Amino acid sequence: MKELPPRVQQPLHAYLRDHARTRGDATACLWYGQALSWAELDRASDAFAARLQALGVAKGEPVVLFLNNCPQYLVAHFGIQKIGAIVCPSGPLNKEHELAYQVNDLKARVIVAAAPLMPVVRKVQAESALAHVFVVHYADLLPAEPTLDLPAELAAERMAERSVPDGCEDFFAVMKAVATPQPVAIDMDDIALMTYTSGTTGLPKGAMLSYGNALYKTRAAADCNGVGPDDVLLSIAPLYHIAGMLMGVNVPVLSGAASVLMHRFDPRTALQAIDRYNVSWWYSIAPMNVACMQVPDIARFDLSSLKMNPVTSFGIAFTESLAAQWRSHANHCSSFEAAYGLSETHTCDTYTPHEAPRWGTQGVPVPGVTIRIIDTETQADMPVGEVGEIVLTSAGSFKGYWNKPEATAATLRNGWVHTGDMGKLDADGYLTFIGRFKEMIKVSGYSVFPEEVETILIKHPAVAQAAVVAQPDPEKGEVVKAFIVRKPGAALEADALVAWARENMASYKAPRTVSFIDALPTTGAGKVLRRLLK
Repeated sequence: MKELPPRVQQPLHAYLRDHARTRGDATACLWYGQALSWAELDRASDAFAARLQALGVAKGEPVVLFLNNCPQYLVAHFGIQKIGAIVCPSGPLNKEHELAYQVNDLKARVIVAAAPLMPVVRKVQAESALAHVFVVHYADLLPAEPTLDLPAELAAERMAERSVPDGCEDFFAVMKAVATPQPVAIDMDDIALMTYTSGTTGLPKGAMLSYGNALYKTRAAADCNGVGPDDVLLSIAPLYHIAGMLMGVNVPVLSGAASVLMHRFDPRTALQAIDRYNVSWWYSIAPMNVACMQVPDIARFDLSSLKMNPVTSFGIAFTESLAAQWRSHANHCSSFEAAYGLSETHTCDTYTPHEAPRWGTQGVPVPGVTIRIIDTETQADMPVGEVGEIVLTSAGSFKGYWNKPEATAATLRNGWVHTGDMGKLDADGYLTFIGRFKEMIKVSGYSVFPEEVETILIKHPAVAQAAVVAQPDPEKGEVVKAFIVRKPGAALEADALVAWARENMASYKAPRTVSFIDALPTTGAGKVLRRLLK
């Protein structure tokens, strides 16, 4: 694709209003069998927007979202943006110190929090500027008879007594009110979203993204992957994460496609959803596909409706053989590596051309994105096929880090985002992501990229997942240490894996030591947190 199809240059919530006006009864979101129409989503987000204005929330003010996937997340997201305030997601896995850091960094006055997370909010509130808490009950919008298996925590919440803590406001009551916000003039360069980077280096930083950034990258994600109003999307990836937000919040609103929303991933429920609702498009993370294929009676589910499945290689690499294995179950499905991207660019900087996938790469730049590979010392462009730092520029580039001018200047230079990622471009423009510079391991002067070693280790028949980190060594400076999750029922000893690794990769890349663990530490989106293994 050489250029994106033209679309109206307006904030995404204006597309929501358009759908509400022209096809208001059509389904926007399905939540375990309960449908929310475009008109209902528009009215509910209007009501929340009006309530925020009544509280004095003004254009440019951060509002924190602290909850897992649910329809109320969509209502809050678009309600905040309708008045020009800033959506600030905080991962629901965050504990007290992590939430406190973000809330205090933002000086946030308002938070929308799930009822089960209120104990964390209460610990933070007294030492922060938080003055108003909206409480979300996940069970409020569940149907009387769910059509899909409920996660245990949602089933328990349905049975529990519903209460709103003292000093808090009931989000459900607010969204059910009839109210319209006062119009706010919004420019496409205004800040719409503040997504905090995962903090792989230093403290997390709030990347400021505009309405224009969001529209451009949503167009890229939808149009490069052929999403249209007749599609049915499966939304499982966390909505608070930039990729899950792009695919689960933004793409449906731009395209008008219905979205089957799940609270969290469960392999059997994912298969149920594809079967029951004729899901045609699913953005997944590679371990999700693997888990689905391990469901014993997968053959009883009709997956023939699934046509498109972009996959992100977090935890394990999504290979051609895995794609073929998945296609044996979903026989009309084209699955491929989804994209390369980062929070600072609203992700989706590349896409895989479906007619010409190049396995092991992250695809080619989406129209409007320019990618260079540079020498970090000289800043000169590297030759084709040579590894260097990935730098890029596009209409998706962020506006800077919230209140961190020095960090902004280091990352955003003359319109180019310096990613800190290592990669290479081939002669046809396909990008291969190699790893983070700061995670590179130096063994006797040799550069070892963790992702390369991990990709080889998971080829071992007994290895389910692998992560490697640097271990200090008095002779070599650093050596490779591997953390391994065995496949269920597999027998594997450390010495045997080290010997296998030496036969399958250069000796300096092979792990010196191996530790077996039950699970790798990951973000809510499935990204391995190597820093927690050191």
